[in-house]
Amino acid sequence: MALESFAGKRALVTGGARGLGRTFAVALAYAGYSVGITYRSSPEDADRTLAELADAGAVNVGVRCDLRDPEAVSAAVEEIATDLGGLDLLVNNAGMFETSALEEITTEQWDAVFETNTRAPFLVAKAAYPYLKASHGRIVNIGSLGGIHPWATHAHYCTSKAALHMLSQTMAKAWAPEISVNCIAPGMIVKGDAPDPAYQRFADKTPMQRNGTAEDVVEALLFFATGPHFITGQLLAVDGGLGL
Repeated sequence: MALESFAGKRALVTGGARGLGRTFAVALAYAGYSVGITYRSSPEDADRTLAELADAGAVNVGVRCDLRDPEAVSAAVEEIATDLGGLDLLVNNAGMFETSALEEITTEQWDAVFETNTRAPFLVAKAAYPYLKASHGRIVNIGSLGGIHPWATHAHYCTSKAALHMLSQTMAKAWAPEISVNCIAPGMIVKGDAPDPAYQRFADKTPMQRNGTAEDVVEALLFFATGPHFITGQLLAVDGGLGL
């Protein structure tokens, strides 16, 4: 059911064709937002997501964009903002996850993870800034529990997400009072309802005795998207207590 108070609001979700990004985009559509998504290598998934957005009654637009390319980012944000008539919310969701022993990480691997997880959110937010400033909008960056707690075989990933957490706080100070900026740090998030034996050990270590779901992260997003604009610069771990 659409929430009438958010009718006419406009959101951009990066990496919105699949995974958490798709879930975010669809949830925002049902909350009354018009939604634009970017995607890079999944046009079929993007088409399916856009169809879901249309089924939810949302004005929608999808733009193929390599978020590592500053010119492509500027063009994509401008196209989506123009088609939607502005922006009220940016969800920097697109990210890259990789496992590698610290001593085996190459310079190319390190740079690729940072390009996607830290540099791209900066580029998108910078391009979206004038639209969000005009609407007194919001930014929600998707960080990670790995940016709070070190994971030995994910050094480049963890470091890139820790940098994104700090970038979120810096944005919050630099762009206040017009724009609020917050960050969500998901823990172990799994698909479906059936327990996956491969991830059961994480559930066993979690005080809430289960792994997280996409819906748990969506609830956090909707809080930052629709709660008090006065809340800014916050990092919210959605991990069931796993990081305690």
